[in-house]
Amino acid sequence: MARPQPGHRSRHGGIAIPTHHPRTYVPTVAEADAWADVLVRHQLLHAAVLAPTGQWLVQHRPETPVLVLDGATAVVELAAEIQHRVRTTRNHTR
Repeated sequence: MARPQPGHRSRHGGIAIPTHHPRTYVPTVAEADAWADVLVRHQLLHAAVLAPTGQWLVQHRPETPVLVLDGATAVVELAAEIQHRVRTTRNHTR
């Protein structure tokens, strides 16, 4: 079995995953909009709306409070968190 690379961790003997991906660019509004659309379309978020201030209004479920995210970077980071959670949950059920 291969050892995890530095900066990676293995979970339950599974594939080593990076603990942090350094961002080499600033996400655009278009990228954040695309991710928001995918998350809503796949029902991973109830709503995600870009406000005129550049902030994003996000709601996980209809009954939960609206969160205010500060810009495109926050939306892309939320998408990464949700994707990680979905993959982790999927791997635990296999």
